[in-house]
Amino acid sequence: MTEAFETACFGIITYVGTARSCFINAVQCAKQGDFEAAQEQIRQGDEAFTEGHHIHADLLAQDANGELNESGLILMHAEDQLMSAETFRVMAEEFIEVYKKITA
Repeated sequence: MTEAFETACFGIITYVGTARSCFINAVQCAKQGDFEAAQEQIRQGDEAFTEGHHIHADLLAQDANGELNESGLILMHAEDQLMSAETFRVMAEEFIEVYKKITA
């Protein structure tokens, strides 16, 4: 496993972990009735998620071009974290809408 591949995988994990934390924080802000802060957390989470997604897309492109001879548990973990963060975002948006209705 090359250092560049490991760095890319850990980059995905770092960015999408940050995104997931922002999405969780968004729900907590909405729970407290601070919908402006909730939307800011979603925005920050989206930015971090996008960075992780770009790294993942680069790895996929390398693989499609036959340039990537690496795989393994670390990539599977990175992809799992990516999907988890995406799920948290969808759920955060739903919870924010529910809290808005409850407080209206």
